[in-house]
Amino acid sequence: MQDFVVHDESVIEELKGHYRAILSLLGEDPQREGLLKTPERVAKAMSFLTHGYKQDPREILRSAMFREDYNQMVIVKDIDFFSMCEHHILPFYGKAHVAYIPNGYITGLSKIARVVEVYARRLQVQERLTLQIKQCIQDTLNPLGVMVVIEARHMCMQMRGVEQQNAITTTSDFTGAFNQAKTREEFMNLITHS
Repeated sequence: MQDFVVHDESVIEELKGHYRAILSLLGEDPQREGLLKTPERVAKAMSFLTHGYKQDPREILRSAMFREDYNQMVIVKDIDFFSMCEHHILPFYGKAHVAYIPNGYITGLSKIARVVEVYARRLQVQERLTLQIKQCIQDTLNPLGVMVVIEARHMCMQMRGVEQQNAITTTSDFTGAFNQAKTREEFMNLITHS
C-alpha cells in the first residue's frame, strides 16, 4: 500500500546503538552470531513502522479531490491496518471502516485507506487513531459527515497483562449527518452485512 520509505541513515545508526544496549541490558550478548545484525534490523523495522510521522494525510486526500454532485454515503470498509501501542511499543492491528457523505467533493477511494495507514504508522492509541482519521477527512473534504469504526486486537492484552487472546476493542467517532441515529445505523448495517 505504501511507497517504500527511505531510512534516515543517521537515525538508523543511533537506533542501532540503543537496541544493542537493550540487548545487553536484557542479558543477551549482542555479539552472538544470531544477534549481530538484530540492532540494525530492529532499527529499520521501527523506522518503517513509524514512517507515518513523515507523511501528511491531508495532502494525500487533496492529491485526489474531485468535484462531484454525489451526496450519498461513501464507505470504504475492512481496511487492514497495523499500528504500535504507545504504552508498550507492541502492535495492535485490525480493520478500519470509514464513511463520509460528500458535500461537493469526493476523493479517490484508495486515499481513504492511505489516510488510515499514515495515522496507523505512528505510535498510537486506538481512540486517537479513530479521532485523527475522522478529523482529517472532515477538515480536508468538508463533507456532510464522517464516521469511523475501528476493530482491533492489541498484543499488549494478548501477550502480557490479562492475556486475553480473543478480546477485540471497538472504537467509533462521527461528525455531521452521522449525529443522526438513522444514518449511523445505516452505516453499521452496511459494514456488518456482506
